[in-house]
Amino acid sequence: IERLNPRLNAVVTPLYDEARAALVKPGRAPAGFFAGVPCLLKDLLARAAGTRQTAGSAALEHAIDDHDSELVVRQKRAGLLILGKTNTPEFGLLPTTEPQLFGPTRNPWNPAHSPGGSSGGAAAAVAARLVPMAHANDGGGSIRIPASCCGVFGLKPTRGRNPLGPDVGDIMGGLVVEHAVTISVRDSAALLDATSGPDAGAPYWAEPPRRAFAAEVGADPGRLRIGFSTTAPAGTPVHRDCIAAVEDAARLCEQLGHDVAEAAPSFDGPAMYDAFMVLWAVGTAGLLAGLEQSIGSRARRVEPATAALAEQGRTISAIAYTGAIARLQTIARGIARFFTSHDLWLTPTLGHPPPPLGHFDTGTRDLAALFERSRVFVPFTLIANFTGQPAMSVPLHWNGAGLPIGVHFTGRYGDEATLFRLAAQLEAARPWAGRLPPGLD
Repeated sequence: IERLNPRLNAVVTPLYDEARAALVKPGRAPAGFFAGVPCLLKDLLARAAGTRQTAGSAALEHAIDDHDSELVVRQKRAGLLILGKTNTPEFGLLPTTEPQLFGPTRNPWNPAHSPGGSSGGAAAAVAARLVPMAHANDGGGSIRIPASCCGVFGLKPTRGRNPLGPDVGDIMGGLVVEHAVTISVRDSAALLDATSGPDAGAPYWAEPPRRAFAAEVGADPGRLRIGFSTTAPAGTPVHRDCIAAVEDAARLCEQLGHDVAEAAPSFDGPAMYDAFMVLWAVGTAGLLAGLEQSIGSRARRVEPATAALAEQGRTISAIAYTGAIARLQTIARGIARFFTSHDLWLTPTLGHPPPPLGHFDTGTRDLAALFERSRVFVPFTLIANFTGQPAMSVPLHWNGAGLPIGVHFTGRYGDEATLFRLAAQLEAARPWAGRLPPGLD
């Protein structure tokens, strides 16, 4: 971290002394499957007692957590050593990691490009091999977007699979889940074994797996029925590199013995996106209102785009908000029916390769322009957030410029097992762990 982070700006709060103390604490040496393995926490949501959590915002620059989140309790119980906090856009609202508080994280494959977001610091750190895994969370693709941009494995679990307690029950209508980005499929599965399961008061429940997720890695996935598509649901253009990545992945899946055909669930893409943005705007307004209650006027020290999004959220009526939830739930029902005849849905993770830093203007109040760029860049990942289904970005492709291009698989609700089986099969057929960014090999 000390050698490479000045180039990447992935780690914004080092916790080296705390990690060393955990190693030598009498009778408290790390135990568990990951005993002594270093990891990083995203500077958003998951709390660690005595450490700073800013959520990428100047409003919380000096905020110190006084307890561990249940997820962190379970990570520590599994033996993980937390070495620091990773960079995130303010409150995780954008698909790039360029907060005004800490400055941009740079993509290890090309430092002029974005690592994605909002878990961009986490994915850049794993891609650069600062750690083998890093905590991440996902409300519209924030695990899978940076996993694609940085060439690492990113699984968004089923809604309710991992705990959000004790502080949070539901974020933005159930959009947000917690997990990680990792180098290997095995580590993602084993970490989910260590952290998953409901905590007290959880509003959502995911059916327990039939066996350990780690046991699915290397297990025969059988002959899967995979539908693939390269057309963005809201009709935005998809870059030829992202199309090529899906077509290549479809051929690879066919070679591995799966039934692969072009297919996609049918739904109103523009209506879906508009309804999703209602939840995003109202959720931001609620977040800032809660902050103002707890920290007063300091809550106004937010970036222009965040303030503008909250202002927009305050203009949306309760009737419009509940209508947006109803629309998304209706669309989710239709998507679920697609999975009665298909085991998985394959798409690009993103609509375009990792953009240059500055492509998303975090200093603007022009939300129409900002979120139109987001809609073009992120047309696929948000679907699994409102349906609650598990989905993963798999690093199978790099374009001619040497930038990673992930492919995206969505599974049935509660069925991470099939995703892990296929991911391990793809990893064995097309290994990515030995493929390192320039300067690391």
